[in-house]
Amino acid sequence: MKQLLAVFLVLAALSACSSSSDARKALEAQGFTDIQTHGHAFFGCSDSDDFATKFEATSPTGQHVTGVVCSGWLKGATVRF
Repeated sequence: MKQLLAVFLVLAALSACSSSSDARKALEAQGFTDIQTHGHAFFGCSDSDDFATKFEATSPTGQHVTGVVCSGWLKGATVRF
């Protein structure tokens, strides 16, 4: 029972390490459309980033792209492809 609780807590903590709303705002500001976020991106950002959110979207030029939006509490967002 304790192991199950530990696994649940780890999964809950990892899911909290992404910010779909911040990712969506950053992508919309750069002209992306059809945005879909997919939760936490492991190893997608630097250690100084608090959130790492995977995404798929349509770029302003019409291409389908995938990447990660990295953001932090006291800083803006960075889009990585």
